[in-house]
Amino acid sequence: MLPESRSLSQILQEWLSADSLPNSTKQQLEIWALADELRAKAFGIIPENVEKVIQARLRLFQSVYSEVIQFCYKTGFHSDSLILENLWNLWLPLAMQLAEYRQQQIYPLIQGILGGQGTGKTTLAEILKIILNHLGYSTLSLSLDDLYKTYADRQLLKQKDPRLIWRGPPGTHDVQLGIAVLDELRQSKDFGLEEIENPKSIQVPRFDKSAWGGEGDRTRWEVVENIDIVLFEGWFVGVRPIDPAVFDTAPAPILTEADRTFARDMNAKLQDYVPLWKRLDRLIVLYPPDYRLSQQWRRQAEQKAIASGKSGMTDEKVNLFVEYFWRSLHPDLFVKPFVRNQNWVDLVIEIDGDHSPGAVYRPSDRLT
Repeated sequence: MLPESRSLSQILQEWLSADSLPNSTKQQLEIWALADELRAKAFGIIPENVEKVIQARLRLFQSVYSEVIQFCYKTGFHSDSLILENLWNLWLPLAMQLAEYRQQQIYPLIQGILGGQGTGKTTLAEILKIILNHLGYSTLSLSLDDLYKTYADRQLLKQKDPRLIWRGPPGTHDVQLGIAVLDELRQSKDFGLEEIENPKSIQVPRFDKSAWGGEGDRTRWEVVENIDIVLFEGWFVGVRPIDPAVFDTAPAPILTEADRTFARDMNAKLQDYVPLWKRLDRLIVLYPPDYRLSQQWRRQAEQKAIASGKSGMTDEKVNLFVEYFWRSLHPDLFVKPFVRNQNWVDLVIEIDGDHSPGAVYRPSDRLT
């Protein structure tokens, strides 16, 4: 009889202290893995391989659990059951899939991760790094933020265009630097050789958001070598320009003619980023179906910071801050249609209101 009354977290807790699981329990895990058809398709799980997949995932789960849960606790995530479920249903299969993609090519995998504020893109990248390390892959997290122009260059930019009151919109990044870094990382492996006697050292830019009273500036570069997988994340990574005519009837907060002009100008600037996006091998989108959640999440984060004695923005300032980015690249115009594009997006992970991952699917499967 299958243990249907037991939850996934209860089974995983048992596995942490067991040498083996009953066959009936493994069968239940296999049934659950196939039950969500879109997620199963996204991770390549079919009846013919599900037993092998579950066995491999169980082994990896035991080896990474301790390190993953320590990381989650440090980042303020204290629900053991949610950590267990996210680890089993998303983080492990996604990391295993990335390792498989890396095996299929002779150069480092460059995986893009697109996600707005509060979607957890940085956290996802760090957890994937932990798991991929256990799988034997050296992984680098690179943020679009790391490609910001220097403080001095952004001050000059602001003089030319006073609308760029905050860093972040298209035009505030050094795109050519990003292209050069990704090209170097891709060429750093000695194409197919298992060992590299003299690994090539690569300098990776890093950005300190606290510099210049929060204006931020480039800080000491990180030196890396022998990178297998690059996780390149950011709030508009991979996003392409759209038809400028769309802005004639754009949603709020794009309301005035000045707003529409700003939106069109930012859209045009996106064209400069397309050569950078072409360096991506794959793209994941972390997608809250209601884009307004990002404003709610940012308010909660700032309220939490203030309550703990740290500095933080008021709700009013948060609203203005988030709406500024919606004016530059509105999620309903750029991201909502983007997640349906199977030519540019490989995997969509929906993010629920409590920050937890929801549906997982490939655009091609969702359209059928």
